[in-house]
Amino acid sequence: MTVSVEPTEKSAASAGDQGAAQALRPHAEDAFAAELAALAAQDDRPRPERWRLSPWAVATYLLGGTLPDGTVITPKYVGPRRIVEVAVTTLATDRALLLLGVPGTAKTWVSEHLAAAVSGDSTLLVQGTAGTPEEAIRYGWNYARLLAHGPSRDALVPSPVMRAMSEGMTARVEELTRIPADVQDTLITILSEKTLPIPELGQEVQAVRGFNLIATANDRDRGVNDLSSALRRRFNTVVLPLPHSAEAEVDIVSRRVDQMGRSLDLPAAPDGTDEIRRIVTVFRELRSGVTEDGRTKLKSPSGTLSTAEAISVVTSGIALAAHFGDGVLRPSDVAAGILGAVVRDPAADRVIWQEYLEAVVRERDGWKDFYRACREVSV
Repeated sequence: MTVSVEPTEKSAASAGDQGAAQALRPHAEDAFAAELAALAAQDDRPRPERWRLSPWAVATYLLGGTLPDGTVITPKYVGPRRIVEVAVTTLATDRALLLLGVPGTAKTWVSEHLAAAVSGDSTLLVQGTAGTPEEAIRYGWNYARLLAHGPSRDALVPSPVMRAMSEGMTARVEELTRIPADVQDTLITILSEKTLPIPELGQEVQAVRGFNLIATANDRDRGVNDLSSALRRRFNTVVLPLPHSAEAEVDIVSRRVDQMGRSLDLPAAPDGTDEIRRIVTVFRELRSGVTEDGRTKLKSPSGTLSTAEAISVVTSGIALAAHFGDGVLRPSDVAAGILGAVVRDPAADRVIWQEYLEAVVRERDGWKDFYRACREVSV
């Protein structure tokens, strides 16, 4: 005889906790739940309606700091404080926020953490692509119910934006400029009138207080659809810059690599700051078209060579060192990753990389091992 046992609330909760713990990349509100709870407990400043934290606490969550009880809030964004303050203030008004910048300037990262801090939920997300349909921003239909019973609210499938409007939450639209222009413009009524018409039902959804929208965009990639002037007017635009100095970029890469290493259960490695600094130097010089000392002009490859790509190169290098080396990050562990990041156009970029190796890397003191490693993978 088979006996079916319903799971208790405790066992169900335990299973849910285990699932969250095993997530490869937890949502921001889960990964930093302790920091958000500590901020909420000590946050005595005014909060806009339905915000989990005050604007001051949201900025502190992103920029980091130490609370009165000694709780350390880790920085999520390393950059000018005023940029974060303007972004947070925008969300406290009736204007939507557009985070603009070249690829790799942490637009998605900032967007996710803003939504997590403001609404406690960063998952109301529309991912923009060339194939994003209008239904992804407005609503769709459960066609089985639609055919069986006709148009009704039960047959309607709300989009993340529609849910955010109904619940007073923060919605996110990633890569807005990749969405076709006619689909982009479905946001105009939502952002200007704070209303989403449902003509099939003769109804509308009105946004409740607390609703806002964060979009990200860049104009460097191919397949970009410029925003119409009507839509652009509905946003306050905040431009996220590249790190202003090599040291700032090294700090960002080191922090994110450390976080990713822990989430991937990579063995702890000895300090790799010197190798990280070398990678950041290479990327910054090729990005700007001139060496750090300003003496040698360089050709820039077609790739963006962003901070995010530097993080990826270092993380892959640490994994190589941990699993196939002695755990110490060395030039041979990062050379292939750098080559892949720099040489996107095999014809033009390979020539640029070879010229950089021979004219700059080869002549630098202390870079001989790096030069040899890069030459070996470039052949």
